Amino acid sequence: MLNLNNSEFLSQEQIRKIAPSVFTATGAETTSEKYAHIPTNRILEDMQTLGWGVVDAKEVKARKQIGFQKHLIVFRNNDIVINGSDGDTVFPQVLLTNSHDGKNAFTFTAGLFRLVCENGLVVSTQEFENMKIRHYGYDFETLQNTIKAMVEKLPLTVESMNKFKATELAQDQALDFAKRAVECRFTEEEIENVKIDWNDLLTPTRPEDQGNNLWSVFNVVQEKLVHGMFNYTYGTKNRKARKIKNFKQDLVLNEKLYDLALQYAN
Repeated sequence: MLNLNNSEFLSQEQIRKIAPSVFTATGAETTSEKYAHIPTNRILEDMQTLGWGVVDAKEVKARKQIGFQKHLIVFRNNDIVINGSDGDTVFPQVLLTNSHDGKNAFTFTAGLFRLVCENGLVVSTQEFENMKIRHYGYDFETLQNTIKAMVEKLPLTVESMNKFKATELAQDQALDFAKRAVECRFTEEEIENVKIDWNDLLTPTRPEDQGNNLWSVFNVVQEKLVHGMFNYTYGTKNRKARKIKNFKQDLVLNEKLYDLALQYAN
């Protein structure tokens, strides 16, 4: 699970302990002749030059090609912040995924960190899509232009957030959203056997999330699904949901939930 509530930038030594593959100096032996190895720590240094520090890092557990596996870096620029009129403060973030096995380009994804509930939100829509830089075409100017383009699209993200806040959901709409959101976490086979207390899933855990607007409902459901803050019955067994610890699953779930919420926005 992503640790998006960190407000302090990590040092290279801290990142190396969490995700040593970030500092792998060569590509895997399986890469082609066209592959140009660019170590992820070079991106870290270039992003720091642009004012973005690292607040979290993760890597996939690997049995083979250790050191070349897919990894993720979360960047934040403390000079870029969205202050809502209702006291909701949101920090835009940039999430970078990469690997050194030749299977992945540098992929940058826009992210939002909601300070009030320490909840991570990944944005991936047609308006604010992922941006990729291939290894053989990387240079500092390319990175600078990529990040600039993402920051310039932040108003679209703010517009979406404001639409969420302005959209009031009737009780049946909130229930429908919760049911469709759960389908984003469980498989079709699991859904057929899962029973959930929907009222409990929709009940806020903090005063700030009280209300029937889409922004509040979305954050309540998203937090509970990601952090495993709900119980369910599978067949005849009562179970406590587990936190999502795999960062790839975390990203996919967040993106699905955000795209789902957009369908309910005015």
